[in-house]
Amino acid sequence: MELAEPGQRLLARIVDTLVVGLPVAMVVREALPGQEAEVVLPPAVAGVLFLYEWLQLAAWGRTIGKRFAGIQVVRMNSGKPGVWRTFQRSVAYSAPIALRPVAILGVLAGLFWVVNAAAMYEGGQRQALHDRLAGTLVVKRAKGARSGR
Repeated sequence: MELAEPGQRLLARIVDTLVVGLPVAMVVREALPGQEAEVVLPPAVAGVLFLYEWLQLAAWGRTIGKRFAGIQVVRMNSGKPGVWRTFQRSVAYSAPIALRPVAILGVLAGLFWVVNAAAMYEGGQRQALHDRLAGTLVVKRAKGARSGR
């Protein structure tokens, strides 16, 4: 298994954020006036992102963004990561988003994002904190691999 490049992971994250974030932002901003939308939006995005990631990773090991970038999530000892590992991974990634409207927690969440990304450069497995928590790796998708998994 060849580890995914940081650029591939970033590309996948950008695509997934657009797929989830734009529609949620449009709905929340249409449904709620001004300041209320700004308070509700981060937890709404976090909740939808959590479900989006958890369900797709548990079923296929890939999200739409990861498919686009040619990468997938696997268990450290290979194979599909499973429901529990993908739950842990998805919570660890999406929870800081939900905390943004709370003053000090928003600052701590921002620091978490920096540490989370920097963790990929420590050690040889390129694991962000959410990967380490769940015991997963992000790898390049094998050429010719079936798209159903």
